Order: sequence, then structure tokens, then C-alpha cells
Amino acid sequence: MSRRARSSRAVPVLVEAGARRVFACASDWPGWCRSGKDEKLALENLAGYARRYAAVAKEAGLRFPPGDADEVVLEVVERLPGGPTTDFGAPQSVADSDRRRLTPKQSQANEALVRAAWTLLDGVVANAPASLRKGPRGGGRDRDAIFAHVLSAEVMYARKLGIRVPEPDPSDRKAVSSFRDSVVAVLASTRAPAPLVEKGWPVAYAARRIAWHVLDHAWEIEDRST
Repeated sequence: MSRRARSSRAVPVLVEAGARRVFACASDWPGWCRSGKDEKLALENLAGYARRYAAVAKEAGLRFPPGDADEVVLEVVERLPGGPTTDFGAPQSVADSDRRRLTPKQSQANEALVRAAWTLLDGVVANAPASLRKGPRGGGRDRDAIFAHVLSAEVMYARKLGIRVPEPDPSDRKAVSSFRDSVVAVLASTRAPAPLVEKGWPVAYAARRIAWHVLDHAWEIEDRST
């Protein structure tokens, strides 16, 4: 692919390969991240979710993507080694691009996209039935358990940003909102490339991981509501 094509249309993508699962994540669009058994399938799945992710970008007030969402052009710009977490089902590797100093525009976009992911999740939860369709073997959490799981994970993720707060009650919307505000305050104000705490996450990776987890479960609830 030419430099011109990349600058005008192509979406930069990070590919993280484990032994049994591969993730493809758009480096500039936190949360737009899908997996597959190999790189080809992961990229196909990522492209297939462009239109669903476009709703997140719209909520964030951002133009997405270059060109038509149905004809999105992807370009792998970095390949990362995965590990046990990758094979378990979550992207785990910090990319070189995550370690670069963010511009104010990038920080604002990260904040807006994470907030938009939460807005989508809240809307899906509000409209979904309490009991969701089960998988082929009868498994899968129901709506409220999924929401509680996402919130619990975010409290752990927040520690990677130096935020240590008690886990809010999922039914206490004011407490949940206050917790989320503390997270995006760090995402919006921090541009340093290094983690803020020992064994922490760079803010760019944190935004990508948080938004991915929120959207992954929001889309799961949508798909299992029908």
C-alpha cells in the first residue's frame, strides 16, 4: 500500500498474535478491536464491525472512518506478540504507538471515545431484557451480571492508571458516573508516554483496553437480546 493511500484512507491497525487467537485493533480508535483464529480472520472481523463502531465515533463527535464504513481500508502498522491473556480472549500487549507522547487532540479523542462506549453500553443495558439468549450449551451471563462484570473489571483497570477507589454498586448510577469521571479525567489530562504508576498502563493502551471491554460486552448484549 502506498504512503498516499495510507495517509488518505487507510486505518492503522495493531495485530497481536497469541498461540490460538489473534486480535486486530485500530490504533487510533479505542475499542474498535476484534479477534479471530488467525490474522486474516481478525482483520476481516475488524472490518466487519466498522459500521457498528461508527455509531460510537458519532456519539463521540468524531468523523469515522476515512471513506465508507462498508469499504474500510486497513493497514497493519505493528505486529505484537500475544500471550495467555490473548488466547483467553483479551488484548494484552502494549504497542510502540502506546508509548508515544499524546497530543491534546489525541487525549480528547480518547476521553470522548471511552465516554461514548459507556453511553452505548448504558443504552443497550436499558433496552435489553434481563434474561439474555443462552449459547449453544446454555452458558453466558445475563444482562445485569454482564454490566457488573464490566464495572468490576474497570475498577481493576483504573488501578493501572493510579486510581484506587472502592467498586461502586452497579445500581448506584451516581457512584458509577463519579467513578467513570475519575477515569476519563486521567485519560483527558495525561499525555506522558510512560505509565503513571509502577506496573501500570500507558494511557493510550488503557483507553484502548477499557473501550474494547465495554464495547465487546455491549455488542454481546445486543446480539443476545434477539
